[in-house]
Amino acid sequence: ERFDGSIGPGEAVRIFTGAPVPDGADAILIQENAEREGNTVTVTTPVSEGLHVRPAGLDFKKDERLLAAGLVLGSRGIALAASMNYAQVPVRRRPRVAILATGDELVPPGGDPGPDQIISSNSAGVAALVHEAGGEPVDLGIAPDDVKAIGDAVARAGDADILTLIGGASVGDHDLVQEALVARGMTLDFWRIAMRPGKPLMVGHLQAMRVLGLPGNPVSAMVCGHIFLKPLIRALLGLTPGPFAQTAILGADMAANDRRQDYVRAELASQDGRTVATPFKRQDSSMMATLARADALIVRPPFAEAAKIGTSVPTIRLGD
Repeated sequence: ERFDGSIGPGEAVRIFTGAPVPDGADAILIQENAEREGNTVTVTTPVSEGLHVRPAGLDFKKDERLLAAGLVLGSRGIALAASMNYAQVPVRRRPRVAILATGDELVPPGGDPGPDQIISSNSAGVAALVHEAGGEPVDLGIAPDDVKAIGDAVARAGDADILTLIGGASVGDHDLVQEALVARGMTLDFWRIAMRPGKPLMVGHLQAMRVLGLPGNPVSAMVCGHIFLKPLIRALLGLTPGPFAQTAILGADMAANDRRQDYVRAELASQDGRTVATPFKRQDSSMMATLARADALIVRPPFAEAAKIGTSVPTIRLGD
């Protein structure tokens, strides 16, 4: 509590931690460095003007902007907002991302796949990627290769901001995703792009909901998720989308590229203060173990010439 009086030269008054500095006082002597006998206080260590006094405005001043729009609020930012006397601050809500895997051949993790089936890893991976990017994943499960079943599953997306479908967007007889979505009113913005992995990517919108169709191959789905889905989520959060390429030097020779832009899984290492990116020898789009071991993707533009070890190349880091 405040001491209501004032003190003059050669005088002291006892206060407790956090109390306002009494009128007339210009320093604080901590109790451990004082000896009191009656009304006499003996100082056992030198005291200088301003010692242990926190002046008003030391941390921040009135009308000073400390938390800018577009900042991701962590524990420190929340504590600062509270110390600024804000009980609430305006924020962007996490985008809701509905995830639907399609295909008769898919069995959920923990299931017992038959001879014509595989474990569905994509939904779990994409959901984790959504969470990393700041979104809220909503799992719609697995829909069989049936137009009505796919349409019924899409209806469960409700008011999701993004509908992400995995598989069924290519050109085979059982790739029915586009047909099912167009029947429900989807506008197709573009479909199939010159990248590897990930050629059958599909982008559109269904009323206010963004639609992103990812390839069914596991690596293709995850790479396209990094290149397209994470930036979309970040944009909806008001953040800089990315991903941004960083330069590294090749740790192995690479052959010339064709007309598709390649995203090549690679390991990173440090050598003489430089980052070295060494591509894995096998880049099959079914090899999740290779993607899990990768630190980055080497970006190879269309028609890139053969590159020798030591050549500078752009890379996109994986993970946070």
